Amino acid sequence: MSNKPPLTYKQAGVDIEAGNQLVERIKPAIRTTRRPGVIGGIGGFGGLFELDVRKYSRPVLVAGTDGVGTKLQLAIELNLHQTIGIDLVAMCANDVIVQGAEPLFFLDYYVTEKLDVEVATDVINGIADGCRQAGMSLLGGETAEHPGTFPENEYDLAGFCVGVVEKSRIIDGSRVSPGDAVLGLASSGPHSNGFSMIRRVLAGQGGAQAPWEDGTIGEHLLTPTRIYVEALLKLIDQLPVNALAHITGGGVLENIARVLSPELDVKLNRSGWVTQPVFHWLQKNGNISDEEMLNTFNCGLGMAVIVARNDVEQALQLLNEAGETASVIGEVTTGTGQVSISS
Repeated sequence: MSNKPPLTYKQAGVDIEAGNQLVERIKPAIRTTRRPGVIGGIGGFGGLFELDVRKYSRPVLVAGTDGVGTKLQLAIELNLHQTIGIDLVAMCANDVIVQGAEPLFFLDYYVTEKLDVEVATDVINGIADGCRQAGMSLLGGETAEHPGTFPENEYDLAGFCVGVVEKSRIIDGSRVSPGDAVLGLASSGPHSNGFSMIRRVLAGQGGAQAPWEDGTIGEHLLTPTRIYVEALLKLIDQLPVNALAHITGGGVLENIARVLSPELDVKLNRSGWVTQPVFHWLQKNGNISDEEMLNTFNCGLGMAVIVARNDVEQALQLLNEAGETASVIGEVTTGTGQVSISS
């Protein structure tokens, strides 16, 4: 018979009661994301969603998954956790909408060494906020404690989004033609890309006053990723959209090139959009070349929209009325699948 005292799961580093407390704390926020199709509530082994197939002839499900990269590390360092969940949703929802799909539901995964209920509540409330902005339900998720595998007070996030689109209305870039116009939707800042470089440039200055506006540099860098779903769904409903490009990792040039066929080019006019001061600060303080900036960051553009030239004015009106800052930033020409920028 062993003389050792009985071992509990809590002593091993997993606090089930803290997890239960977190679930109760986040239930009100999750309820605010409920949309038609959701069956039941959280707490089951799986989330249930009934797709209304009467609305579609040939419904196609579109799925996306992502994280927030090392932007998360900055949020942890500055102890600012309220909006990182919006970033998580945005990175998935913005990828799904570019296929023309309406986001339906979202699942999250939150893992940490030891659960801090206050921090986790802030993070998941942010996820719920992002889901409301994207018009989808936070259908469920997983919160896990992994003792001994994370530095103290750190955590990681991942998310998964599912949307639906009528098969005949999938946006895949195949309708892009020479003469089409490229519109740009303003970003809210770096969004959730390039933070490995940003953190090198920042080098502990996150708490310093931003030289261009009230607030600290870190607070500006943590501005959440803009979610374009509502505006783009309205646009898609009213006009043919030939292509959409979410400007994420790889920056402006690479992401727009992803929606071009090999015989087309896009020529962008650099004066067509505004780059926020935070990018100028990063470029100056990091001694970063123009080419590197454009290949790493969105540089003020969160989404590119390609429409026929005749639809430009109506598209701009619809997007601006929906709360976006939209402008003409370029055109499609014949070519070899390249994106170039002129001043």
